[in-house]
Amino acid sequence: MGVVAALAVGLTAAPLAGTAQAYGAASGTLSFSGDPGEPISGGQSYVYTAGAVQLFDVQASRDENSLSVAIDSEPGTLWRLIVAAPDGQKLTEGTTYTGTKQWPYAQPEDPELVFGGIDNGTEKGCNTNSGSFTIEHIAFGPYGYVRELDATFEQYCNGSTVPLRGAVHAVMPEPPVELAMGMNVDPEGTVDGPDGRITVGGTVTCNKPASVWIVGQVFQIQKKEAPGTSFETTVACTPGAPVLWSVSLTSQEPGTSFQPGAATMRSRARADDRDYPVTADTGQQESVVTLSKA
Repeated sequence: MGVVAALAVGLTAAPLAGTAQAYGAASGTLSFSGDPGEPISGGQSYVYTAGAVQLFDVQASRDENSLSVAIDSEPGTLWRLIVAAPDGQKLTEGTTYTGTKQWPYAQPEDPELVFGGIDNGTEKGCNTNSGSFTIEHIAFGPYGYVRELDATFEQYCNGSTVPLRGAVHAVMPEPPVELAMGMNVDPEGTVDGPDGRITVGGTVTCNKPASVWIVGQVFQIQKKEAPGTSFETTVACTPGAPVLWSVSLTSQEPGTSFQPGAATMRSRARADDRDYPVTADTGQQESVVTLSKA
């Protein structure tokens, strides 16, 4: 299970792939402790509180199968918790997942648990582990965004018989709005010069900032020729008013050039949602554009 492997092979790895953008918890605590001889805690108790650390973030995978808790405290101290249900299952409120294993030893039917970190510059991690975790409460937003989480976990590290026990409670900010985007094509364009250079365009709209990629083709059916060309451009869209876009093009068909009159444009716009692992897409649109002499 690759999302859990990220922590198993490197405690400083980036958050889970395919998750929402990181946002600090509005409130929350991560606490853990172990008896003497427990290798992660060293027999000590630890408590970290949202607002008192540099980072307190909770993220889940888009399919709600796994989640990560990231704590960055003072320089040289960070902790990461990753839990996952068996492949193909969602993390479910009120469920205790027993018999957890760690990548690469976990099988698809096994739940997974990895907890470790760096404590004052000293790496604390397990080569092998076992344990369990309970999802006492979880509330999801769009695309795996975690609104609320209450969970407990127990880990036995490197064959130790002394467990580490921990708990996480978090309330995240309200999830950001999902990206909504639109594109219009101007029904009027221009054609100019001996090479038949055309200028066509339109507008894009969005409900939050986005870098919009516009791609398409323009072609024209003439008596003896069929000029055509493809294009792509990027525009920075900001909410509040339509944002103009335009491209200047010549025919890519040898020996042809655009002329005044009707042309056909097929176009579509795409933009990555800055907050979620999803791409908004207008789908292909076909429009008739009247080309007039500049």
